[in-house]
Amino acid sequence: MESPESLLKQLRDEVGRVVVGQRDLVDGLLIGLLAGGHVLVEGVPGLAKTTAVRTLAEVLGLGFRRIQFTPDLLPGDLIGTQIFLPEQRTFSVRRGPIFAPVILADEINRAPAKVQSALLEAMEERQVTIGDETLALPDPFLVMATQNPIDLEGTYPLPEAQIDRFLLKISVGYPGYEEELEVVARDAAPAPALRAVTDAAQVQALRRAAGEVHVAAAVSDYAVRLARATRDRELAGALLAGGTRRPAAGCLDVGASPRASIFLVRAARARALLDGRTFATPNDVKRVAPGVLRHRLVLSVEAEADGVRADDVIDALLGAVETP
Repeated sequence: MESPESLLKQLRDEVGRVVVGQRDLVDGLLIGLLAGGHVLVEGVPGLAKTTAVRTLAEVLGLGFRRIQFTPDLLPGDLIGTQIFLPEQRTFSVRRGPIFAPVILADEINRAPAKVQSALLEAMEERQVTIGDETLALPDPFLVMATQNPIDLEGTYPLPEAQIDRFLLKISVGYPGYEEELEVVARDAAPAPALRAVTDAAQVQALRRAAGEVHVAAAVSDYAVRLARATRDRELAGALLAGGTRRPAAGCLDVGASPRASIFLVRAARARALLDGRTFATPNDVKRVAPGVLRHRLVLSVEAEADGVRADDVIDALLGAVETP
């Protein structure tokens, strides 16, 4: 088998044949893959969110299903249902599109609560329940979800329990001038034929390599202290006030759970492997912290009224928590 560094470079290069720029988005999706976590991608329309997710799924060579979430979607449309076979006088399970290694959940926040509950079981337990049967999902199993932050009509806010199951939330911004020129130039060219760079066995090997990245005790300690700092309701507000970014106190209603500490370390391992290292550093934790923490912080009403963003709080805490 090829080295992890070689495979990851090939994955990046193949995705780059379709997706112009958006390095943070592509790296975030790869971190989710390596760390065995799901990824939520947020950005305004037209920023290649769906294209990037679909392209990565194709080059992984694992099998891929795109599910368009809508307000009238039913749990059975997602996980499958039991159908009656008159000849046998029995029921048989017809599996839904969730039974694919890579799922693109497009506009995930448009599905109602029952669908979100069914998806939550799939994301957390890697299984679904249809009738009285519990069925295992493929291994690996990866949900890459997209949502639009500006068009909220007809949407349902994701439950906190489900949001917490996403390893990363990636905020996608606009491309640079040169990148946008390249996007326009490529629009007239035929779409390139993509090749599958990996298979299931190679993806599992990449995940094992990420799990073997060494994390020193000081790095784990830093990740835990950073996650715990988000639970100090007064600290973030005082830090922002000291940096003249408004609130004096009470910025956060809810901080990050211990799952965030675990995910910070997992993502730091994956970040280190992407950079070709066999050990993680505090800087790896810092680099993945916004993606791991931004969807786990619940801002107070006062902070939201003052225009404070979760990323403002994270930046303040990264500057305040001592780095080993």
